[in-house]
Amino acid sequence: MTPELVVLDMAGTTVADDGLVVRAFTTAIGTVGVPEERYADMLRYVTETMGQSKITVFRALLGEETLAQQANAAFESAYGELVAAGECAPLPGAEDVVRRLREDGVKVAFTTGFAPATQRAILDALGWQDLADLALAPGEGVRGRPFPDLVLTAALRLGVTDVRRIAVAGDTASDVLCGLRAGASVVAGVLTGAGRRDDFAGATHVLASVADLPAVLEGEPR
Repeated sequence: MTPELVVLDMAGTTVADDGLVVRAFTTAIGTVGVPEERYADMLRYVTETMGQSKITVFRALLGEETLAQQANAAFESAYGELVAAGECAPLPGAEDVVRRLREDGVKVAFTTGFAPATQRAILDALGWQDLADLALAPGEGVRGRPFPDLVLTAALRLGVTDVRRIAVAGDTASDVLCGLRAGASVVAGVLTGAGRRDDFAGATHVLASVADLPAVLEGEPR
C-alpha cells in the first residue's frame, strides 16, 4: 500500500516518555487533594488508558468537572515543566521516518492525547514545529482516542482521497482502536511505549519501533 497519510502518535511512539506521564499525573492529583492511598489505583487506571485524552481520564477518575479541569491544568503544567527541563527526546529513527515519508510525497500528522498546549511544548522542545504536515490534539469538535476523530480530522485537513490509504502507528491499544475505527489499512502497534504485544488486538502489524514502519508501507514481510 502506498499511503497518502501516515498518522503518528507522539509520547511512546515518536517521543520517549520515560515515565513523564506518570510523574506529571502524580503531581496533578496531589494538587487537587487526592489522598495518597488512592494514588496506586489511579495510576493503574492511567496506565490502562494511555493514549486517551487526559481530560477524559481525569473526568473518569475524579467524577467532577471542576476538579477534572483543575487536575488537567496541573498535569499540563507539570508535564510542560519536565519538557522544558530537557526531559524530552525523540525516539531513535523517528525524525528520519517522518522526513523520509514526506520526501516520498506522503503526508504526516502527529496526534496525541495531550492538550494542544502540551503538544506544542513537546514540538518546540524538539524543534519539530515544521517536521510534520499537521499536529492535532483533542479539543472542540475533535474527540480523543479511541474515537476516530484525530485520524479522520487529519484526513480531512490534508485532503486524503480514501481512508484506506491511511496508516496509523501508536504505542497503545487506544491508538490501534482509533486507527481501526477510522478505516485505515495499516494500523501498527509500536512496542516502544506503554503497550505490549498482547494489547494490540486487531492491529495489522506490531513493530519493534516506528523506524520499522517504512518497510511495512513498502510491502516487506511483517
